[in-house]
Amino acid sequence: MRIYLSKINESWIIDRIRKEWYKYNKDISTSRIKKSDIIWVTSPWAWKKIPENQLSLKKVLCSYYHFDFDKFGKNEEKSFYDLDSYVDEYHVISKKTKLQLEKLTDKKITSIPFWINQNIWFEEKEKEKIKKKFGFSQNDYLVGSFQRDTEGFDLKSPKLSKGPDLFLNIVSDMYERNKNLIVVLTGKRRNYLIENFKERNIPFKYFEMTSFKTLNQLYNILDLYIVSSRVEGGPQAILEAAITKTPIISSDVGVAPEILDKTSIFIDDYKQAKPQIDVAFSNTTPYLIPQGMKKFISIFESLL
Repeated sequence: MRIYLSKINESWIIDRIRKEWYKYNKDISTSRIKKSDIIWVTSPWAWKKIPENQLSLKKVLCSYYHFDFDKFGKNEEKSFYDLDSYVDEYHVISKKTKLQLEKLTDKKITSIPFWINQNIWFEEKEKEKIKKKFGFSQNDYLVGSFQRDTEGFDLKSPKLSKGPDLFLNIVSDMYERNKNLIVVLTGKRRNYLIENFKERNIPFKYFEMTSFKTLNQLYNILDLYIVSSRVEGGPQAILEAAITKTPIISSDVGVAPEILDKTSIFIDDYKQAKPQIDVAFSNTTPYLIPQGMKKFISIFESLL
């Protein structure tokens, strides 16, 4: 059995997933598509970069992360079914996405969150020292958001599926009650929140593109991580926060119900949600490497 993973080179999580897969599964993987038995389409929006003659010859597993049906027009539908003609089985990273995908296809769908690399994401012990390193005081109350919030580079166009407007409202309310609050941002395209924080005089610190080491440390000094998305496949931030024992609350999206305690999930009022660190940590440990990868190997074995 030889597996080939599609690549996108977009400095996104899927590039990291691809790299980790090849590192830990050398004996059943190949970087040469012609040598493969199975093609794993890890980024369906870029599937046309894969030679169609290879898609026709191989078994094909395709991963989908979420569907925003508000944006699912004729072009998106055509692209889906063009790819679907080659797909033997689908993979999704949450049960919620599986329910979405079942509306479009009757092919087999397996729901498994992506693995979490415990060599990158783990609890740090010297949190006070790390806080000082990044210029925070011990009295600061740090609230994190590490997900993109802006469509393109237009400051006035929030990526509504990620709920940055909801995050802004939550943080504004929290800041009214706690002037020690500082928002910690990472990643690209954070324009919407940054401009609104400036307008509302809400303190924040932005680490645009960081190393995994820095990102892990930032998780570890947070007092709260908030997922406020309207639509999600994961997000992977839920597993990353969980395994680093970062307090987290989330809207009812993606993998949240599978990882977080139900008391950590909010519908309308975020104040009703309470972080349950031990529950989240325990529910994430089955996805550590190598166990989290074995679940995928079983899919590939069943395809042949």
